[in-house]
Amino acid sequence: MPKLLYARPPVDAEEERQIRKLAGSRHAPADWIMRAQIIVFSWQGLRTSAVAAKLGCHMQTVRERIERFNAEGLAGLADRPGVGRKPRITEVERGQIIALARSTPPGRLTRDEAGDLTADDESGPAQWTLDSLTAAARAQGIVIARSQVRRILMREHVRWRHTRSWTTSTDPDFAPKGPRSSAFTPTHHPAPR
Repeated sequence: MPKLLYARPPVDAEEERQIRKLAGSRHAPADWIMRAQIIVFSWQGLRTSAVAAKLGCHMQTVRERIERFNAEGLAGLADRPGVGRKPRITEVERGQIIALARSTPPGRLTRDEAGDLTADDESGPAQWTLDSLTAAARAQGIVIARSQVRRILMREHVRWRHTRSWTTSTDPDFAPKGPRSSAFTPTHHPAPR
């Protein structure tokens, strides 16, 4: 038969006040609230099985939390540092990738003073794609995968796609595409029979 395990009594009135306040909180993180409730129910004399049933968790979770509280006090309710995977790239590297996506691609054609189209690097990409951004980041020494580049840019709301070339023109007689004539106009034409 397992030995009975109870939370130690509070060290002082302040510790008891903080734990009871946390147990009744509505705005604290849910895992902290549950851990504080484990301690309060244990102070009320409930066994680990009764506390687990009341909170809808496993008895081993209750035992571990009571043991951590008994050893560490209020700090035992917190998550231990280092939970989860460590980031593969630093914030500086993340910033370099974002700056790279916001920069002009080296192969993009621009008009010079004479009106001729030229590119800084004709062998470089004319527009940024995930593959070209990944290659450029790797050339800067950042070890990163294409999917990571996409996640970083999506999280920061950075556009890496170039706008369509047919939407703008330097021709003064160019008329931009207007709105559709009707909401019922089909977007594609059916194949002829």
